[in-house]
Amino acid sequence: MSRFDKYRIGSKVRLADIDPGNKGFLKGDEAAHGAQLDALAIQLDELQNLMHAEGRRKLLLVLQGTDTSGKDGTVRWVFSRTSPLGVRVAAFKAPSLEEQAHDFLWRCHAVVPRTGELAVWNRSHYEDVLVPVVEGWIDKATTQRRYAQINDFERLLTETGTVVLKCMLHIDKDEQRQRLQARIDDPSKNWKFSLGDLEARKKWSDYQRAYAKALDATSTDVAPWYVVPANSKTHRNLMIAQLLVKTLKDMKLSVPPPDPALKGLVVR
Repeated sequence: MSRFDKYRIGSKVRLADIDPGNKGFLKGDEAAHGAQLDALAIQLDELQNLMHAEGRRKLLLVLQGTDTSGKDGTVRWVFSRTSPLGVRVAAFKAPSLEEQAHDFLWRCHAVVPRTGELAVWNRSHYEDVLVPVVEGWIDKATTQRRYAQINDFERLLTETGTVVLKCMLHIDKDEQRQRLQARIDDPSKNWKFSLGDLEARKKWSDYQRAYAKALDATSTDVAPWYVVPANSKTHRNLMIAQLLVKTLKDMKLSVPPPDPALKGLVVR
């Protein structure tokens, strides 16, 4: 049994079961945490390089969470030592008019990882079963169809060589309040704040219910959801880094066999 199983959404684990303040992946003091994260980041770079060399598979990391949950910070710290040649980040914002003119998964296909690549989605196709649900733009029947279409889409990815890893960054309402206030109080961080964040905050309970339903409906054997306690930024980073390293190791990556034509070749 993996230590990550207690955070994996399934028949027994649900969003409400996970304490956002949990620090189960923290050991030692602050200095030790920094050293652990740096070592994991280096290991992640080595494993990604191996996946690129193998040239057969890909990895997609989906990061979801409420405003201020730390999606940007996760990318910044977990991939701090990874070559930008092997990692591609896509940020999903409100759909453009062009994107709205297509099915809701259309914009996703263009940014799935290429062979040998690790792709990170900062928000994702799950926005289309969160915001429209809370705002009442789609009905229950449409929502259920979208859940099924998402599961089919992710199965397509896994059947064509992509490992799909989905992390919900879980913070509580008071932690969000503190982080929003910090953005307001610090002029250098005002650019990170939007009045729209306060409007969304008024619907906190509605979003929590929408998240819970979406996670329950779309956590599958081939594309599981993990709930990451994220009140502690350090805990968030270390847990995701360890989960990524474990996932890549479980893929049993290997370099291609040596080219017989190179045997005995001497460069002069």
